[in-house]
Amino acid sequence: MLRASAVMAAGTMVSRVTGFVRTMVLAYAIGTAALGDSYNVAYQIPYSILDLLLLGVLSSVVVPMIVRAQQHDPDGGRAYEQRLLTLSTVALVAVAVAAVFAAPLIIDLYTVWDVGSTQYEVAVTLARLILPQLAFFGIGAVAGAVLNTRDRYGAPMWAPVVNNLFVICVFLAYAVFGTGGGDIARVTDGDLALLGLGTTAGIVAQAVVLILALKRAGFSFVPRLDVRNARLGEMAKAGVWTIGYVVITQLGFVLTTNLASSAGDAVAGHGVSPYTLAFQLFQLPYGVIGVSVITAMLPRMSRAVGEGRFGDVRSEFGSSVRLICSLMVPVSLLLMVLGPAITVPIYGHGANSVADAVYIGNVLQVYGLALVPFALFQLLLRVFYSFGDTRTPVFIGAGTTAVNALLMVLFYNLLPARYAVMGLALAYAIAYALGAVAGWLLASRRLQGLGGWAIGMAMTRMYLAALPTAALSLAAVWAVTQMFGGLALVNSLIVLAIAGGLGLLLYLGVAHRMRIPEVNSIVGMVAGRVGR
Repeated sequence: MLRASAVMAAGTMVSRVTGFVRTMVLAYAIGTAALGDSYNVAYQIPYSILDLLLLGVLSSVVVPMIVRAQQHDPDGGRAYEQRLLTLSTVALVAVAVAAVFAAPLIIDLYTVWDVGSTQYEVAVTLARLILPQLAFFGIGAVAGAVLNTRDRYGAPMWAPVVNNLFVICVFLAYAVFGTGGGDIARVTDGDLALLGLGTTAGIVAQAVVLILALKRAGFSFVPRLDVRNARLGEMAKAGVWTIGYVVITQLGFVLTTNLASSAGDAVAGHGVSPYTLAFQLFQLPYGVIGVSVITAMLPRMSRAVGEGRFGDVRSEFGSSVRLICSLMVPVSLLLMVLGPAITVPIYGHGANSVADAVYIGNVLQVYGLALVPFALFQLLLRVFYSFGDTRTPVFIGAGTTAVNALLMVLFYNLLPARYAVMGLALAYAIAYALGAVAGWLLASRRLQGLGGWAIGMAMTRMYLAALPTAALSLAAVWAVTQMFGGLALVNSLIVLAIAGGLGLLLYLGVAHRMRIPEVNSIVGMVAGRVGR
């Protein structure tokens, strides 16, 4: 698992680093005020639909079904894979076309902006240009799922790099040649076409990379419309609960964007964009570490369940939790301490001020609380998915979303508008912590135990090993702000060099001395590769 995860983590790391550059150029080119909010709403809508609908179905239904087809079908599941790719292509093209026509309704649903206002009209125009990527992103995701079941993990993790590089060039072109800058009142139709079509073109390039990788893996695509052999009934039976989960989580996302857009109307630069950019940074550690491990874990757990090896399922889950948390624990503490120091060098340029970047960092600090609970929550859902159980995650997700919604509304009404988005992040952290507890209790009952004592002791040791790093980071922030007065660009880089660089080395050293096996394995693997 470590080797497979390392391949994916390397690709994901490059992807997320280029994603850093992408969001940095985005903030530089259009800022985090009205134009930034319009772009981010239009950009997030297809991703939220795909992340929660298609990718949820892939992990919970499609991947286990492909594995079973590979194990039991006479042709090793090739015909089933071809039917799946054919049907998903047709369905996603239809969804993309419908979404483009429904763009005004979608923007009205996700925001509180007045119909006909400049911000609303700009968001609708951008959505119409960006929503076609639903088809290409979805086709690439299905291709990636087929590659994962064949233990080909590299291309799905490296393909987003192509997308990021493409879109970085688009934003740089806008910064150089665009006439609107960060002012929504001055932006032209040509500027919007560059931003919207350029964003979609990046997803097209990403899908092409995945399709070529699938061909190199020996997959020859033959269109198959023989629906009767596509096991749609079995898929629908398993997926109906996932659809329910999607509906519930989408309602939560709609509430989030409405509250964030309302906060942005009250205080410029404190709306959708800070929430979105901080959330993307919060997802970086999970995307690099968690997704890599989970992607390698799910097919293995599905095979173990299919063969009745429940002890291997418990072992796979426990090793995945320990491996993820060995890096997530120190990173979560660093996010809570270093939020503004991270965001100022990334977002404090061009159309975005240092003060705007500091606020994004404040939101990121709150998100640091959610990092470990969110990762555990996602791992626990995969236990149920490996059993083909998509019903239980719906109830867990429904409860988590309901708690999140109640807390978001509560914090939004209690906190001043300038702190509202931070309140949304806090609600997210509390909700996923409670969701992880509920998921653990139910998964433990399913497997007659998850090895909670051993996992709890391992995580306790990880937190103890990370405490010196947190102390060093706090000292660095305090010393730099006292000596230089604030976290401007250079000051932030000094803090990151001390706290981020030396702090992580300190954690690795302390964890190695404490003989935390997962950290020792990572250090040993890296040392071995360097030695070569």
